[in-house]
Amino acid sequence: MPMNAKILGLAGATLLALSTPLVAQPELVMVEQDGCVYCRRWHTEIGESYARSDFGQAMPLRRVDLHDLPDDLSPARAVVFTPTFLLMDDGTELSRAEGYAGAELFWMQMELLSRALPSERPAAQ
Repeated sequence: MPMNAKILGLAGATLLALSTPLVAQPELVMVEQDGCVYCRRWHTEIGESYARSDFGQAMPLRRVDLHDLPDDLSPARAVVFTPTFLLMDDGTELSRAEGYAGAELFWMQMELLSRALPSERPAAQ
């Protein structure tokens, strides 16, 4: 195949990929703060394994500071406790789990939160 054809094929594939509607993925937002012993415990016991879990694949983790919540998040009510885990979809809260009392309870909470995930997602515009 001539070099020009390869370049044109690559350019066409790139344009197709860019024109395909993106689908925003729900995310698990961990609201934490400096000095939170329960946040530290979560990072020690769960932190590294979360991303590799089925829950981490379905609800990627995003960490935010309690005192500096990003403008793109709209929790249903104020976040008071840390850690608080917010299941967010396009900036809107679907569900939450407050606190951290150990790995076993955390994974049970993730099972409950995952039930709030939309079963079918429309393409983002």
